[in-house]
Order: sequence, then structure tokens, then C-alpha cells
Amino acid sequence: MGRERHRPRRRPRTPPRESVLSNVLGDFLDPIDSLFSILYSVLFALVLTLSYELLIYRGGDGSDFSSGYGQGLALLTLGAVTGWGIIEGAAYVLGEVLARSERHRLLRAVQTSSSDEEAASAVADELDFILEPITSDEQRNALYHDMLAYLRHAEPRAAGFQRADVVGALAVVLLYVVAVLPSVLPLLLVPDNFPLAIRVSNVVSLLVVFATGYTWGTHTDTNPWKTGLLLASACLAMVVVSMLLGG
Repeated sequence: MGRERHRPRRRPRTPPRESVLSNVLGDFLDPIDSLFSILYSVLFALVLTLSYELLIYRGGDGSDFSSGYGQGLALLTLGAVTGWGIIEGAAYVLGEVLARSERHRLLRAVQTSSSDEEAASAVADELDFILEPITSDEQRNALYHDMLAYLRHAEPRAAGFQRADVVGALAVVLLYVVAVLPSVLPLLLVPDNFPLAIRVSNVVSLLVVFATGYTWGTHTDTNPWKTGLLLASACLAMVVVSMLLGG
């Protein structure tokens, strides 16, 4: 999951509503991290099921397929998603450590600066992209100088691994697995009709993506229906591109 700077959002007319993304996972993951974990997990399921149907079922006689293919594909999907969840969990830990190192560098730059202007410039490099759209130059400059009084005497925190990083990584893995379960259930519950199981799985996957987008819309005080449809459409487009490119 990329830990990039995000463009500042338009200030909502009302405070962000409580949602699953914030209530259940808010203590462990940022809502945006939860959103992408769910999206990537379901994308894996869609790519695997659609590719399996296209490259195997469409390329052969449906009578050649025994009832065990659904279970096999379900286990394959769970294994792939779990493996990628572990990779993302490790990336989460590394991202948290690097983010603390960056904050430590900023604190060190402020405390070793030769003048207030130099220190304020270091703070501005970190915060201007957030505050520039909603403040004037004079307001930001005054704010940065007010912050210096605290930053010059602040004690730097350890930048190494912390327990919260491991908990967050486990939350990432768990979210990956839980998010894909609705998609693999049809493969297990309809063992005698493999093509139908795949189609039901694909529909369920898109519904999960739509529900995630809808929840994100309520969380950010945007139109949840538009957000859900946009996310589901983008997910389907990415799957098609992936399949066309041999993914």
C-alpha cells in the first residue's frame, strides 16, 4: 500500500460519519489503507476467477471439469490473497518505520537550524502542500513560527520497529483474507456447477467493491452511490486490462 501524500480534500459540510472503515479498523489502519486493502484483495479474486474461466473453461469442454475445480480455485485464491496480504503487511511495517524516520529528520533539522527562518522553512516543506489551499502565506508563516517553540524542545521518539506496527500489519493480512471470503464462498457452495459458481463469485466481488466504495462515500461525506459505482467500474476496468496484458 502506497503511503503517499494525498491531495487535501474539500472540507466537508458536516463531520465525517462513523463507518466500518473507522469504527472497526480505525485503531489499527487509516481508512484509506483499509480501502485499498479490500480493493486489492477483491481484485485478486476477480483476476483469478475470470482468468480461470477464460483460459481453462472456455478453452475446453465443460464436461471435462469435475466438481473439485471450485474448491481448488477457492484454495488457490485464498492462498494468493493471503500471500499478498503478508507482503502488504511487511510493506506497512516498513512504511511506518520510514515515516517515523522522516519525522525524526524534520525534528533534527529544526533543532539544528541556525535561525528561525531556516527552521520554519523546513517545517513549510512538510506542511505547505496541506495548508496552502486553505491559508495565506502570512497565516502559514505565523503558524510555523509558533510551532518552533515546541519543536525546538521536543524529544525525538524512537524510529525503529514498534508493537503497533506489527498489530497494523496483522490487521492488513486479516483484512485481505476477510475481504475475499465472500468471493470464494460461491466456489465452495456450488460444487456441481463450476461456471455458475465463477459467475456468482464475480458478481459478489463487484458487490463487495461497490459496498466498500459506498462506505467510503459515507465516511468522506461524498455521494456514496457515485463513489460505489465509480470504484466498482474502476475495479472492473483494471481486471479487464490485467487480463488483456496476460495478468
